[in-house]
Amino acid sequence: MYAIIDCNSFYASCERAFDPSLIDKPLAILSNNDGCVISRSKEAKALGIPMGAPLFKYKEMIAEKNIQIRSSNYSLYGDMSERVMKLLEDFSPEVEVYSIDEAFLKLPHSDDYQTVGHNIKKYIYQCTGIPVSVGIAPTKALSKAANNIAKKFPERTHGSHIIDSEEKRIKMLKWLPASAIWGIGAGNAKRLQIKGVQTAYEFTQLSDDWVKRNMSIVGLRLKKDLEGEPTILLEDEVQNKKAIATTRSFEFTFSDRENMKERIVTFASRCAEKLRMQNSSCNVVMIYLKSDRNKRTDSYYRAKRMVTLPYATNSTFIINKYALKALEDIFKPGIQYKKAGVILTGLIKTDALQLDLFQNEDPKHTKLMAAMDNLNDKFGRQKIKMANQDLQRTWKMRQAYLSPEYTTKFSDIIKLNCDTI
Repeated sequence: MYAIIDCNSFYASCERAFDPSLIDKPLAILSNNDGCVISRSKEAKALGIPMGAPLFKYKEMIAEKNIQIRSSNYSLYGDMSERVMKLLEDFSPEVEVYSIDEAFLKLPHSDDYQTVGHNIKKYIYQCTGIPVSVGIAPTKALSKAANNIAKKFPERTHGSHIIDSEEKRIKMLKWLPASAIWGIGAGNAKRLQIKGVQTAYEFTQLSDDWVKRNMSIVGLRLKKDLEGEPTILLEDEVQNKKAIATTRSFEFTFSDRENMKERIVTFASRCAEKLRMQNSSCNVVMIYLKSDRNKRTDSYYRAKRMVTLPYATNSTFIINKYALKALEDIFKPGIQYKKAGVILTGLIKTDALQLDLFQNEDPKHTKLMAAMDNLNDKFGRQKIKMANQDLQRTWKMRQAYLSPEYTTKFSDIIKLNCDTI
């Protein structure tokens, strides 16, 4: 049997775990630079705060309804996520981290999966203060649907639902809209709508040939999974990314070329670090620039440039060189830039690099990059920088409502007065 464990309103739950005054109060978490709402407690949802709500548009409503807001505290969320995932290993050695707040488990055999589900829920809450929902079923797609039911009907399921019979499977399939099937995607949902398919049950009644022809082998695997035949298995390891990006909105707009060069070099250097971490090399470097679309006094400008490298590399020197070359092609003086980014694509495993007869990377780069990464790993990221980076500058987001980093910063650790306990 497969289980999926989904942390309820994860960001809000992390904040509440260390600040009990937020429990049962409406709470919204803001995106980078406090731009818009990216997570809400159920109390905030009930008051009508939509996902993605821009803060500047809802400020009056937030104040009027006394909704608590917090800036994104990714240090805290990342650490709490790691703790939850580690605890799940106590129930199964086979854990697939699906996202920061979700994980699949391949459960060992049990005669009472209902108790297993409730034990997982109780254990995670006791150890971290994070409430979770649990779905258990013979396949991953069915477990995801079971989790939806656990969340939708918390009073009846107590946060844990098991699909362990044909009767329950059919009942769930007839309840689940086709567009809400896990992994169906917008394109396939539209195809099913045109076909007149309204529910997951109707999807499973389509012929295999039609599904494979119109939705590819991925759609067919999903259909088989919903029929109870496990075809989407746990991944042995987190797959490497197919593209690596570092993009940022600036705190303020600026227009000078040297400042932009520094930003692009910094973003490209960070991308190269990520590339080496997954033992990959890239063939293509892409950069983009954007002005501030909200400034009505200026016309909106955005541009991107893609450069194909002469050979695959993960050298910061080479990637920076071509990123700056791309910048020269699209940079326009006089524009007030608000956002920029570097994206590396065409990734291949470094171990599988094909050597070129005429052009290859300087072999010294490999040892130099390894030395840089080791030093940064040991003494903290960005201790060693490229000379054309700003040595004093570190990226700082607007975080006016940031909570303390309770678990990752010594000065923010909660202190207890034991004399009064």
